[in-house]
Amino acid sequence: MVRMPLTANEVERGQRLGALLREARGDRPMLQTALDAGVSPETLRKIESGRVATPAFTTIAAIAEVLGLSLDVVWAEINQTRGAQLAS
Repeated sequence: MVRMPLTANEVERGQRLGALLREARGDRPMLQTALDAGVSPETLRKIESGRVATPAFTTIAAIAEVLGLSLDVVWAEINQTRGAQLAS
């Protein structure tokens, strides 16, 4: 299967997602967060670093639940446009 290259918007959205999750995790250990969410620490590290820009919905839902993040908040944060960020 050939995977389409990510658009610049998808890459930016992945970076915003990673930043949001890192911030929400705070001082909580990455290993514990990953285990509680049922994902590998490597997967969480890649998502937080923006290397996985389009993770599976169930993965994000599990991590968000562990971190106490509403999916509405996650969606709103990652879908900010660059122009909206500059205007704020």
